Amino acid sequence: MPLIPRSGRESIWEYPRKPVLRPAACHIQIFHRRTIIADTQRALKLRENGHAPTYYIPPSDVRMELLEPSVHRTFCEWKGVASYFHLVVGGDSVLDAAWTYEEPVEEYGDLANYLGFYPAHLDACLVEGEPARPEPRRYYGGWITSELEGPFR
Repeated sequence: MPLIPRSGRESIWEYPRKPVLRPAACHIQIFHRRTIIADTQRALKLRENGHAPTYYIPPSDVRMELLEPSVHRTFCEWKGVASYFHLVVGGDSVLDAAWTYEEPVEEYGDLANYLGFYPAHLDACLVEGEPARPEPRRYYGGWITSELEGPFR
């Protein structure tokens, strides 16, 4: 399924199978109902074969007062147990809009308490001002931007 990416684009099929976590050298912003939810230049970017990158934001750059803990939990074979948050903005509640790994496995320790957000659930997730699109399968939290080459799952 790998394709040769067009010049200047990244093929998600060239990402490694085992996720790689690195600092994201970009400006990330998240908005919902005209409210800024997060704004950072200190995000972490997780790349995994066949998926759009997922951005994780430090809690100090997230409006944590807008998040309420959820009872929902999931398990990732690579990172461990994820805890979820509902986003509450002006009476509007978005269930399980964000997640975190409070105690990720050692290899992904830098990810501890950073938050990922589902672009499908929110009004705008921006990478350097470009609106990101969600991956087609709702379960995944990848952000599709113009720099990426699919096909996307």
